[in-house]
Amino acid sequence: MEIEMTLKGCTLDPITNMPIILLGEREGRRVLPIWIGHFEAISIEQHVENAKPPRPMTYDLLKSVIDDLGGEVERVVVCGLKENTFYAAIYIRSLRGVVSIDARPSDAINLALRTGSKIFVEESVIEGARSVDMQQDAMDVGRLQKWLESLSEEDVGKYKM
Repeated sequence: MEIEMTLKGCTLDPITNMPIILLGEREGRRVLPIWIGHFEAISIEQHVENAKPPRPMTYDLLKSVIDDLGGEVERVVVCGLKENTFYAAIYIRSLRGVVSIDARPSDAINLALRTGSKIFVEESVIEGARSVDMQQDAMDVGRLQKWLESLSEEDVGKYKM
């Protein structure tokens, strides 16, 4: 089952200093953290802040190509979690019908933000992410989980990439 999510914000993992995007249920309270690269986080932040780069970013280029070919991003789905790696699919409606394209979640979410498309996460991914061993040291994982749970609305998005 796919659960509709929204981007709640970006923050930095206090342990690894890696960017995290936080997806929250549209109709619920669960939050899914996904660790992403710095470039992808900067691109999300720029889009959220309506900052216009001097040249098109990869996601802007992809949106233009899809639009110019008569396609439409129908939705993106974070659809898998294997060995601590998240997987996503971009569903594009084209002249051939709906086509599913394999993607990294950060790329899919960046594209969804630019196209106004809905973001979904498979229920199994949300459930599986609860037991992801993010690091070997269980003490750090517990501390990180407590930190994520304690984030307020003001904390989310206050860290710039």
